[in-house]
Amino acid sequence: LLQEISMSKVSNMASSGYDLDQRDPNNLNEHLQVMWDDVFGEPEGVRSTDCAWSCSYKCFHGTRSCCYLALTTLFAPCLAFCSALNFACLAFNHIWCLGPCLRTWKINCSFFRACCTVCMAACCGPCAETCGLYFSKVKVRYQRLPDGEEERDIMIV
Repeated sequence: LLQEISMSKVSNMASSGYDLDQRDPNNLNEHLQVMWDDVFGEPEGVRSTDCAWSCSYKCFHGTRSCCYLALTTLFAPCLAFCSALNFACLAFNHIWCLGPCLRTWKINCSFFRACCTVCMAACCGPCAETCGLYFSKVKVRYQRLPDGEEERDIMIV
């Protein structure tokens, strides 16, 4: 009966937002390759005995599994709690501190931009208009020059 209750709790937890089978759906840890074939491999010409290879595989797999289970059992809940606090503080900071600060900065910068635009139009506008009128009178004509004689080498005597 206790096992049925715990299994129903697990199935309820799984349906509430995370998948117990696919634990990295966004491939966050794709770079982390910890399988035997990803870590060890013997090139051609260098071979250990089959007994040593098989024993090493079993030691690696067993040690990795036991150590990972022990570490996650001991530290995962605490680290999940700390991570949740971290992301809650991060969200709070962005929503209640940085967002309003950025909006205030945008409002102040738009006033400064308007002041700069007026000053630039007053100071640089007449000069730019005069240069535009001056250069509008310039006429450019494109004319292909006839092919001249090839350049003579001045080093030849």
